[in-house]
Amino acid sequence: MNTDTDKGKFTRQEILSQPEAWAAALEVLAAARRSALDLAPARRYGQILFTGCGSTYYLSLAAAALTQELTGLTCRAFPASELWLNPRASYGQVENLSYKTLLVAVSRSGETTETLRACEAFLEAGRGDLVTLSCYAEMPLAKMGALNLVLPSGQEQSVAQTRAFSTLYLGALALAALWAGRADLFDSLARLPEAGRRVLAQAAPLAADLGPDPSLDRFYWLGSGPRYGLAGELSLKMKEMSLSHSEPFHFLEFRHGPKSMVTDSTLVVGLRSTVNGAHEAAVLADMRALGGRVLVLAETESEVRFESGLDEALSSILYLPAGQLIAFERALAKGLNPDRPNHLDTVVRL
Repeated sequence: MNTDTDKGKFTRQEILSQPEAWAAALEVLAAARRSALDLAPARRYGQILFTGCGSTYYLSLAAAALTQELTGLTCRAFPASELWLNPRASYGQVENLSYKTLLVAVSRSGETTETLRACEAFLEAGRGDLVTLSCYAEMPLAKMGALNLVLPSGQEQSVAQTRAFSTLYLGALALAALWAGRADLFDSLARLPEAGRRVLAQAAPLAADLGPDPSLDRFYWLGSGPRYGLAGELSLKMKEMSLSHSEPFHFLEFRHGPKSMVTDSTLVVGLRSTVNGAHEAAVLADMRALGGRVLVLAETESEVRFESGLDEALSSILYLPAGQLIAFERALAKGLNPDRPNHLDTVVRL
């Protein structure tokens, strides 16, 4: 990796310390296990909505897809501003009092205005119950829910989320496993920190090679199911940190128009699954044939191999470190400071 210690020193440390942050978060989640189970969403709610802003909106997309996959409950994700400003387009038939909503609000800071206003309006309307995921116990969001999960190991000094995102996503994974009645999945979360260390060790030299490559001028991140939200987050990291052209797509959707953008200056990063790996590999092969460069992140048979042995629902968190490192290295190569991206603030207050 780049050894510059002035620019990006916080982001570098936050990316590399993720396994330790996960281990600390797992202790908090284990202590909250009974409280999470007490919500029993399968018996009490007609739907689960996830919300956040920026990075945590992408987290919400991934968490909603994964929670629905595991629990069979209807789960959707919305930006907090949509829940606040356009509730009739978001909540559905809540006039039926038996159709309650469980809202899961995610915020690194716990003080983002849109998220707070969405939660306040939700509670004032009596739409259901609120669960919050954040990193700072003293902030307003952490006091609003029927269950408030605070994961301080995700706290960051940099503006662009890396460690906070993955740590909060780990919290969402834990909730999904518990609400699905999958104690086996919840218990196997303990294996993620070691798997994360292995992924970081693999990804660091690869990112140091790809990130600064001046021949690349556009980046596409492909992921389907829960991985689409993660692809969106990694695309956002590339935009925020390195001011590069970057977009996320569902795997097979990339053939429907976006592939026209593929040239020899394109890097297509595939967050390939195990279940649908053959279909996704075919898309990546097509992009290679068009002259694009391809990077595959997957459990096996890829440039970055997880080899975690974990259920695919849990190993999804392992896509994050490699993509974060590529964005980080590209920012440094362009002379930018990934700790302080252009025009951005840590918290958006209205």
